Amino acid sequence: MQKTPPKNNELFAPLSGRVTPRFSGLSTFMRLPYLGIEKSDDVEVGIVGVPWDGGTSNRPGARMGPRELRLTSSMMRQVNHDSGMAPFLLANCADLGDTPVNPFDIDETLRSVETYFRPIHERGIATLAAGGDHLITLPILRSLAQKGPVGLVHFDAHMDTTDTQFGKKYAHGTLFRRAIEEGLVDPQ
Repeated sequence: MQKTPPKNNELFAPLSGRVTPRFSGLSTFMRLPYLGIEKSDDVEVGIVGVPWDGGTSNRPGARMGPRELRLTSSMMRQVNHDSGMAPFLLANCADLGDTPVNPFDIDETLRSVETYFRPIHERGIATLAAGGDHLITLPILRSLAQKGPVGLVHFDAHMDTTDTQFGKKYAHGTLFRRAIEEGLVDPQ
């Protein structure tokens, strides 16, 4: 099923390996076009990197996640060879870049991530966030829950509802407690 082209008549799809080798060119998620937020009018699904792990107490390195996902997703094809589905004909997808982060300041990073996601959500763009430690979810929820609490399904070995970690209220294991306290998610 092919969708109606957007107003600029351009469907966004991964750059084909037949056009340029997969090891060359600008590294974007799935070789999709890179568009800043200001150019995202026709985007229906945006992929955003949050390269930050300043809220983790164990196993740092998630800050490298967005970069590595961009690199490894370069093998993505426009058509799934098993199912024959062509997902990029169903929705315009684009790489919307990385949020600004401060590796030394949790509060500033939380504000920056929320500020980055707010216009994306206001435009109705479905978003996939690639991060980062679990704490990046809190500012994303803040940007989503402007009109009221949202539903949430969380898959993890832990609830991430601890009150504090090492005396800090904002850490990778406290975010859902903060989200409930702030009225961002409906715990029911």
